[in-house]
Amino acid sequence: MRRLRLVVPALILLMAASASAGPCTKASAECAEWVTLGGGPERSLIYRTYPLEVRNESITRVFVLIHGAGRDADNYFRSATAAAFLGGALGDTLVISPRMASNDGEGCRDSLGENEISWHCNTWRSGGPSITNPALTSFDFIDEILRKVARRNLFPNLRAIVVAGHSAGGQVVNRYEMTNQVHDTLGVPVAYVVSNPSSYAYPDDARPAMAAYGLTANAPGYIPGPTADAPAFRPFGDARNCATYDQWPFGLNGRSGYSAKQTDDQIRRQMAARPTTVLLGELDILPLGGFDGSCPAMAQGPTRLARGQAFAKRVNEKFAGKHAVLMVPLCGHNARCMFTSEVALPVIFPR
Repeated sequence: MRRLRLVVPALILLMAASASAGPCTKASAECAEWVTLGGGPERSLIYRTYPLEVRNESITRVFVLIHGAGRDADNYFRSATAAAFLGGALGDTLVISPRMASNDGEGCRDSLGENEISWHCNTWRSGGPSITNPALTSFDFIDEILRKVARRNLFPNLRAIVVAGHSAGGQVVNRYEMTNQVHDTLGVPVAYVVSNPSSYAYPDDARPAMAAYGLTANAPGYIPGPTADAPAFRPFGDARNCATYDQWPFGLNGRSGYSAKQTDDQIRRQMAARPTTVLLGELDILPLGGFDGSCPAMAQGPTRLARGQAFAKRVNEKFAGKHAVLMVPLCGHNARCMFTSEVALPVIFPR
């Protein structure tokens, strides 16, 4: 027992020393930490620049970046820390990259640590349940991260949290922004950055026509522009052959689990009120990087760029939202290009 009493304080001192020494920026075990969910023993991994359990008065903001379909949290951690360096924010920003690991024996075969949660290979993008513990969802994981960083006894000078995601991670943030139940409980302002997802959760059953997005948002090739009086949105004309076009996660119908705990109207109000930036690559007009060509996704537009422009237009004009749309010049479907751009830095590292 005496030995244990000596070891625990020594470990705490070591962690405190590492926090004061500066940011941990290697995508390796020394910069990783486990987040326990549901009371344990189930847990999920994050990479972070500073420990979550050590008081740090230097931290004024948190930047959470969620990976794409490849579940490469280590690579996204490198991109996030590169962005923090370029933004002059490494010293006062807690950068976090969560890992939505999956090993379902079919589409995903990640190596899992002891008691590491295995998320469903696809539904983690929309708050789906864990394979190993269906009572836990991927949105619960994000909730727990935000609750941890919002503790004033550990981060007393925190004044901003930004939750961002690219590609499949952008799908996560789009759905999480409108459905999460911790946004107004943390005591710290939270903003969301949705970057280049293949699809969005639409708040109603209308879908965009060509007038809803720019002509250059179409795929390469000659496209005649819409007429001046063409409607931007209209009822979806192929609902009979594409019956899932308005089902969750493409619309609000048929929700279950985490996303079903609130009414449609509550979700619409939250979607409109919460500060959100739709960050789009100017060149993300090719069907690359896991582009979703399914009928419910294609109903939202021909390219990721078109889909992002149209979704923000619908939210802002029909539901009085305040979604800012920022275009990143010369970027395609590339997270590092997007988040290290001059356009993105002021948004993800607010002053």
